[in-house]
Amino acid sequence: ALSMLGTTAGLYAIPWCKESLLLTILMSVIGGSMGILDTGGNVLALNTWGSEAGPHLQALHFSFAAGAFLAPILAKIALGGSDSQELAGAEKTNQSVLMAVPTASATSTTPAQKDHQDGDFLWSYIIIGTYILFISIIFFVLYSKSSSAGDKSKASVQKDRRAKYHWPLVGLLFVFFLFYVGTEVTYGSYIFTYAVEFAKMTESEAAALNSVFWGTFAVCRGAAIFGAVLLSPATMIIISLLSSAASSLALAFFAHYRASLWVGTAVYGASMATIFPSGIAWIEQYTVIEGKSASLFVVGAALGEMCIPAVVGYLQGRFSHIPVVMYTAFAASVVTILLFPVMYKLANAPQENDLKEESDSETQKALLSNSRLTEDEEDEEDVREWNNADFEVIEMNNKLKNSGMDTSCRIPGDSPVEASLQPHLVNVSGNPPVVAGDSPGRQNGNVDWEKSE
Repeated sequence: ALSMLGTTAGLYAIPWCKESLLLTILMSVIGGSMGILDTGGNVLALNTWGSEAGPHLQALHFSFAAGAFLAPILAKIALGGSDSQELAGAEKTNQSVLMAVPTASATSTTPAQKDHQDGDFLWSYIIIGTYILFISIIFFVLYSKSSSAGDKSKASVQKDRRAKYHWPLVGLLFVFFLFYVGTEVTYGSYIFTYAVEFAKMTESEAAALNSVFWGTFAVCRGAAIFGAVLLSPATMIIISLLSSAASSLALAFFAHYRASLWVGTAVYGASMATIFPSGIAWIEQYTVIEGKSASLFVVGAALGEMCIPAVVGYLQGRFSHIPVVMYTAFAASVVTILLFPVMYKLANAPQENDLKEESDSETQKALLSNSRLTEDEEDEEDVREWNNADFEVIEMNNKLKNSGMDTSCRIPGDSPVEASLQPHLVNVSGNPPVVAGDSPGRQNGNVDWEKSE
């Protein structure tokens, strides 16, 4: 909300500015506000939807691509009377209409046309500034209704999800976005010049080629909103990197063919569309992305957008016979392809907590297996003891049976053998022995007869 409010103030003041120093300050305010908006928008999407922010990030960056594609067209309609060269110059900027309108200003030949053009400039800034002010007010309202306590509790919960190599991962993604965004802006800025100087196209054909690049870029970002629901961010990044490498290879070595130039430009624009939002959604799955981390991503993208086009422009001026822009696109594709596996390896590195949990689980498994072995051994020992006891009982029963048969054949009375067996039998079973084949009644009768005797 604050960033868009600063943008609104700059837009309202620029049309009335007559000093170059003041104009530079106001444009710097707008540039800083846009940088804050870029950072805050990505972080806000991640805080709102978390790991499911993929489609929403694609939609957010689709609005950037749509603005880059539509801004030159709207600027031409607002200004009117511009020739194809001015339109091409406006289309070469990967900026919003805020940047495209000043670069598309044309010198007028009559005072009436000058007054008309000044009025168009004035109303363009006022209309766009009012629109941004309206959106800023909506964000202030949403902020007043939001719960900061809930955000703090959510952030405290997310701290446990911090990757082991968080800052090396952020640093590599910083370099990754530097090359990606820098190459994207470089190609979009110099493809018009390349088409005219190397491919010998007319200015209208070169402008159409530039429109093909940004058009496929915007369309693919729009399609990525639905693709992010079906595909994971890592899958989308791999597909985009392979497509950009193949198309940049064709552009670097086969761009002298018209068909290769047109198809390669379209595929290259489509393949570059989803990398930035997919990269942010991908790293959110492995670590916590807060304001500092997201600002580094945006700073890396801004440095690439500022430095790589300047270096390519300088080299292209020194070596006019070499297609530096195409070689730069191919080299950047190779660098990003090499960086992503390294980032993927760092992101999937196990944390200390995971290693501790894994060792604890292994220890628990070992203890459980030992306890099972101990229980099995105890069960086997119990079985052995019961078997030995059964054998002893069987042997004793056999002895009792034999002794009972001997005493039944003798005259009833006390004998040494009976006297010696009687205490033993009472101690073992607690009851008089029952001789096989005798009934309980007969046994009781013998006892009564002995007592009467």
